Amino acid sequence: MLVDTYGRVATDLRVSLTDRCNLRCTYCMPEEGLQWLAKPDLLTDDEIVRLIDIATGTLGITEVRFTGGEPLLRPGLVGIVERVAALDTRPRMSLTTNGIGLKRTAPALKAAGLDRVNVSLDTLRPEVFKTLTRRDRHKDVLEGLQAARAAGLTPVKVNTVLMPGLNEDEAPDLLAWAVEHDYELRFIEQMPLDAQHGWKREGMVTAGDILTALRTRFTLTAEGAEERGAAPAERWIVDGGPHRVGVIASVTRPFCAACDRTRLTADGQVRTCLFAREETDLRQALRSGAPDEEIARIWRAAMWGKKAGSGLDDPTFLQPDRPMSAIGG
Repeated sequence: MLVDTYGRVATDLRVSLTDRCNLRCTYCMPEEGLQWLAKPDLLTDDEIVRLIDIATGTLGITEVRFTGGEPLLRPGLVGIVERVAALDTRPRMSLTTNGIGLKRTAPALKAAGLDRVNVSLDTLRPEVFKTLTRRDRHKDVLEGLQAARAAGLTPVKVNTVLMPGLNEDEAPDLLAWAVEHDYELRFIEQMPLDAQHGWKREGMVTAGDILTALRTRFTLTAEGAEERGAAPAERWIVDGGPHRVGVIASVTRPFCAACDRTRLTADGQVRTCLFAREETDLRQALRSGAPDEEIARIWRAAMWGKKAGSGLDDPTFLQPDRPMSAIGG
């Protein structure tokens, strides 16, 4: 097991497959000038599958989420999914994506064994999408969502970040759209993950703001703590059901006490938290010929040192040294 000194057990592994992305979202990375990881620094397909095998077969991981950057840019993605699906201790697999390219790859991912997807979409307005992402690809994301649902990668979850002065007024419209298309919408408070360190606590759109806006049009009934478990999203039943909406309030309502996640970066580092400032190198152990038992020992030691919280509730919080694209969402 991957247990820490606070008694939390990690069963959910987030695997970043690449630091590259084909969007330039303002809350994630600058428009240009980011230094990408060199190809030799990235884990190979074989190394990724081996680490997942160790995680599921020895360390108790039952859920694997592939992230990036943008994971659809990883050339071997479908093959990785297929190989992980064939493991004796097959985990449930999901993918977080910006949706560009999903129209083309959704059927192959489903056939390979992927269970579902999370797609990032912050606005229903193409012009706002272009401002937020610095790319004119709104139509591609909508088509990717439709393809994912058609392929059976369900429930299709849509992740949305609301930004002051850009899309903060869209919460009710986004939920109405998600209900109409049978997507599960999840609002995420903007977090300090931008490489240019432009995040400000003051003025951010909070979970309270989002819920207030949604209640102008919908009746929301809290799902409850028992249903939530270790999930990051608090969920509400919309207008009596069956649809639900979630809010991930990492800043204003931290959920660290129930965290069950461990993270693997694209270059083979273990991170105990998305906001951690320390990493533990598994890549070197892999490439120096360490046996599975030794790699598992290193991983356990890293997780044993996990801190009680993310530190986001501290007004003096310092942002991670690496941008979100290099860490994995």
